[in-house]
Amino acid sequence: MKWLEFMNRDLSEPTPIRQQPALEKKGLTSAQAERLLASYGENRLKSGKKVKALPIFVSQFRDALVMILLISTAASIFMGELVEAISIAVIVLANAIMGFIQEFKTEKTLEALKQMSAPMAKVYRNGELVRLETEKLVPGDVIEIEAGDRIPADAILLESVSLQTDESVLTGESVPVHKQENSSAALENKLNQPHLVYMGTTVTKGHGKAQIISTGMSTQMGKIAHMLSEIKEDPTPLQNKLNELGKLIGIGCLAVSAIVAVAGLLRGEPLMQMIITGVSLAVAAVPEGLPAIVTISLALAVKRMIRRKALIRKLHAVETLGCTGVICSDKTGTLTENKMTVQQLITFNQSVEISHDNQFIEQGVPIKPTSNPTYKRILEICVLCNNAQLQHSHQKGKSGWKAVGEPTETALLLAAAKAGITSESLKTEYVRMEEIPFDSTRKCMSVIVKDKAGQEWIFTKGAYDVILEKSSRIQQGNTAAMITLADKKRLEQQNNKMAGSGMRVLGFAYAPVSGTPQEKNLIFLGLSGMMDPPRKEAKQAVITCRKAGVKTVMITGDHKLTACAIAKQIGIYQKGDLCLTGRELEKMSDQDLDHVVQKVTVFARVSPSHKLKIVRSLKRKGNVIAMTGDGVNDAPAIKEANIGVSMGITGSDVTKQAADVILLDDNFSTLVAAIEEGRVIYQNIRKFIRYLLSCNIGEVLTMFAGMLMGMPVPLLPMQILLVNLVTDGLPAISLGLDPAEKDVMKQRPRHPEESIFAHGLVYTIIFRGVLIGLTTLTVFITMFRMTLSVDAARTGAFFTLVLTQLIHVFECKSETKSIFSIPLFNNMKLVGSVLISAIIVLLAIYLPQCNLLFRTVPLSGIQLLLCFGISMVVPICNAIFLAVKKSFHKKDMLIATPEQAE
Repeated sequence: MKWLEFMNRDLSEPTPIRQQPALEKKGLTSAQAERLLASYGENRLKSGKKVKALPIFVSQFRDALVMILLISTAASIFMGELVEAISIAVIVLANAIMGFIQEFKTEKTLEALKQMSAPMAKVYRNGELVRLETEKLVPGDVIEIEAGDRIPADAILLESVSLQTDESVLTGESVPVHKQENSSAALENKLNQPHLVYMGTTVTKGHGKAQIISTGMSTQMGKIAHMLSEIKEDPTPLQNKLNELGKLIGIGCLAVSAIVAVAGLLRGEPLMQMIITGVSLAVAAVPEGLPAIVTISLALAVKRMIRRKALIRKLHAVETLGCTGVICSDKTGTLTENKMTVQQLITFNQSVEISHDNQFIEQGVPIKPTSNPTYKRILEICVLCNNAQLQHSHQKGKSGWKAVGEPTETALLLAAAKAGITSESLKTEYVRMEEIPFDSTRKCMSVIVKDKAGQEWIFTKGAYDVILEKSSRIQQGNTAAMITLADKKRLEQQNNKMAGSGMRVLGFAYAPVSGTPQEKNLIFLGLSGMMDPPRKEAKQAVITCRKAGVKTVMITGDHKLTACAIAKQIGIYQKGDLCLTGRELEKMSDQDLDHVVQKVTVFARVSPSHKLKIVRSLKRKGNVIAMTGDGVNDAPAIKEANIGVSMGITGSDVTKQAADVILLDDNFSTLVAAIEEGRVIYQNIRKFIRYLLSCNIGEVLTMFAGMLMGMPVPLLPMQILLVNLVTDGLPAISLGLDPAEKDVMKQRPRHPEESIFAHGLVYTIIFRGVLIGLTTLTVFITMFRMTLSVDAARTGAFFTLVLTQLIHVFECKSETKSIFSIPLFNNMKLVGSVLISAIIVLLAIYLPQCNLLFRTVPLSGIQLLLCFGISMVVPICNAIFLAVKKSFHKKDMLIATPEQAE
């Protein structure tokens, strides 16, 4: 290690650190620490560039559509249309403010990482134990740690007394890790080393002394911070599609301007007048409300998702969820309950299962375990050979038990409590005299107890094979017999069966004490199998995903057997699927992994770098990935994924800051519900894009055709502005709130490169826009001939244009059904917004003050009937168009699959 070489330059006899008794016992001197601090820097994680408010706000104007709107604003000012210019500018500014508010949750991942480092540490300086800021710690410092402490840096253990640490933030494993000193261990900083403790992890039990070997960015947590800083965020599919749409609209606007200008010049119109006319038409063609409506719809979807326990941090992530084809899910707490639970007890010739409703079931019949002496003794050991604490709990009006302590011990304590055996109930039966604590060498824990008759007993629990080795007899009913090879073989089979089903197996034994207590010649009682059980709703959620074409992949730090067993129960791992471990991943090149990654449904024993490698491989195969996680170890992969999903309850601050979505209930089914919501919002975005563009094409065609035909301008600028106000506003936003269609989760996820105009939407938009334009022109021409009044004709055209658009908004509820076969009243917000828009239009026609402002005149009853009659031609034509389109689609399907025709 470089820091050892640095230190040794200042020592009279350079030797390895383990041979420096002064350093090992009393740490560094202040002078040595200062030199090392100057060389290695402070013990802190480097933060990236802070994102400031102004750049975020400016970035809202870089969208192609917004740029077109800004150009439109300038053009309106140039033509003297100040009202239109101001209205467009207000829309653009409102859209930018909304986007800014949503996105001004700046990335604070590295800051959260810094907060996870303990602010103060107990360290030896100049031979004395002092409290020191963790930023001042250097390699070579000797620190003391105890239960409840957060480790300030990566360190090698010098002393360890029953020391356990929670490393789940780094490794993803929920079970505390037993730590021990190892004087012969090499000073190499790797994860999952029993003689090392790591920055940001927590001491759950015991105490010890350790010597720091890595600080700051050189720690394991620093490596994760470095990975986070290297990950670049890709634009979401929706952002790409809106940019594509903006470019198309830009090209369309230029084309309209050019055609009108050329046509006018050919007719002999003045050059400047034709340029102004062309620009005004181009401005009319721009759907100025589209960016704002997209933003509003996404924001409203965010609110709906919160009600479904999913918090969206980044607005466009709502839509990206709908593209998700692969969910990479952590096991613990997401697919499982994150609560170790004893599932089964096995004795010499009996087996009992503990059900979810706290019943003990033997051969399908509920029993009282305390009536069986062997079960009773096992449960007594669960309580007495245990350092966890049992507490009464009251939740939602129900009373029960909860346990505080190490997960395995709390599971045993709760299992006994279900049978009515607690420390309180055993107070009169036993007195605990002494404890032989668990250590990773012995792999067991024992206590010495005295019963009320004065007899002392040793109660032992631990790894099955260790307990069996320490036992010479086995409990058979009320007697104990010598253990035979057949007994051992049968117990081995039972152990393998439980382990194969994902259970963690413990053995239990006891013996009377005469003389010095010893862990040998014990009487073997039986086995317990415990596991973190799958969530009840997880299996159905996985089935829903499969029907929706979404693959679920389990990524966990747990053992391969455990991971596969849980995955089978939930339905993730099926026949023909592959399961890979972290070690196997390390041996594979990126190309090797790409070759098999689509077949893998379980990844076990993985590290942070492994998760990143998995996500990148899946992305290279063209998948849109949602990655879930809770610990710091998950943050790089979460940030790399298309959709990063953090747990809201157990998730670290780091993971939450890196994520796009936070599951407030840590539930996998909530993520599936969020994917459904993402699909719905994309469908709704297609609906209002169809609506807005059809309406704008209708407006442009009305003006364009009128000019080409040499007629007076069919609509005045103020009338066009009012049309856009009443049709592009509330109805379009309400359309974005349309409920989900029944088959939304029975369709395969769309490809992220799929055009927003896919499945013939562009032809539908053009066809419907042409019908709107022709209908409006027909009313204009008819009423002009009837009344010889341009104002009356314009009023009729104005009313017809709005009416056809308000009818069309209902047609946009479905891409496959006509207005005559879709439910019109399942979205009352849409119905209400259409009524409000209709009232505004009628006021503009019949209110005298509005007649002056918008240059309208009141229409007679016959004129209104004419407008209604011609407007209804459009949905009838659209219904015929859909019927023809559907029949052609059926023919294509028969041609593509001729065997179906047979």
